[in-house]
Amino acid sequence: MSIELALCLITLFGLAGIGTPIGYSIILASVVYLGAAGLDVALAGEKILQGLYNSFVLLAVPLFIVAANIMNAGTISDRLLNFCVALVGRFRGGLGHVNVVASLIFSGMSGSAVADAAGLGKIIIGMMTKDGRYSSGYAAAITAATATIGPIIPPSIPMVLYALVSNSSIGALFLAGILPGLVMGAVLMGMNTYLSTKRGFAMEEPVPLKELPKITSNAFPALLMPVILLYGIYGGVTTPTEAAAVAAFYALILAAVFYRALSFRSLYDILVESARSSAAVGVVIGGALILNFVVISENIPGMMSAYLTGIDVHPIVFLLAVNVLILLLGCVLDATTIILVIVPLFIPTCKALGIDLVHFGVLVVVNSMIGLITPPYGILLFVINAVTGIPLKEIIAEIWAFLGVLVAALLLLILAPDLVLWLPRLLGYQG
Repeated sequence: MSIELALCLITLFGLAGIGTPIGYSIILASVVYLGAAGLDVALAGEKILQGLYNSFVLLAVPLFIVAANIMNAGTISDRLLNFCVALVGRFRGGLGHVNVVASLIFSGMSGSAVADAAGLGKIIIGMMTKDGRYSSGYAAAITAATATIGPIIPPSIPMVLYALVSNSSIGALFLAGILPGLVMGAVLMGMNTYLSTKRGFAMEEPVPLKELPKITSNAFPALLMPVILLYGIYGGVTTPTEAAAVAAFYALILAAVFYRALSFRSLYDILVESARSSAAVGVVIGGALILNFVVISENIPGMMSAYLTGIDVHPIVFLLAVNVLILLLGCVLDATTIILVIVPLFIPTCKALGIDLVHFGVLVVVNSMIGLITPPYGILLFVINAVTGIPLKEIIAEIWAFLGVLVAALLLLILAPDLVLWLPRLLGYQG
């Protein structure tokens, strides 16, 4: 390790350790490297601008954030929940199943786990804890666990970021996330059924089947959003970035005109909040663009690739090791940082070992989402705690069963790449 890289890492971990936001820590550490290496510090700004100007796909990130915030602000979430209650609320653990199905549907609109947890989460936790039907810790835990599905089923902000660092097809990544998302939903529903039966949670009053058509028609325009999005991308009508713009516009028309649930004041608040969220992601992206220059300058990916291929490591062993590492990192780092800073180190090795980058990308995103609910620093646990006031220790006490089945689902996806790649290949992906 060179002295310059050592100074960079010491600065990075030192700043992060005293609580400096990770984006600023990365930028300042990279500037220290440039100065120590005798390079022009202005190179940092140049690398950020080059990265942003050459990555049109990044525009999809703020657009998906706007679409998610508009969906949360209107009555769209309520209509979707009513539809889910009518669909699966009649079964044992009904509201837990509603939680999972609502996340599966809402994930086709937001692409954000935090948006899912903060938006739908508060509403459905209130439904579950009303009259003591479910304990508050259980309701919060299953809500946090189901929110992890949000960025797996398209659209997905983390997959857009992974496409940026790996040059993979966003269309193929979006398609590859559908079946894994359904697998995650299935294992969560299975665990919810088991725990609800074991604990004797109350069953819900079934919604009469004759009311189902009316409830479905109320939710139908919202249910169309993922269909429009996917048809635009895979039908060749729009690029992924243009599809994100269509999603934001459709959400706006739906909330403001069709459902009449959006005022000018609330729209202003949504745009301000979306700008803040986008800027937070943008700072991390900017830092990652400079840090990637540092990493490439030190030839770290090349050295890792040469070492791992030199010892003839099996692709499955490599995938298992990398996923264990990401699971551990997910306890202390957010998904954006992992995807933009850590994952690029492994991409050359994936290519050398013949690992499909779309398969690897889905594993990374699923793994990063599991990290969001992994104690002690799982971000979604804190989000649920902040919006509901449920004590963190109650949430953590209940999260382990759901965390276990999600890790089992991840292991299945590692060992069965065809499960991930079947749908993209069916629609023409050549990987």
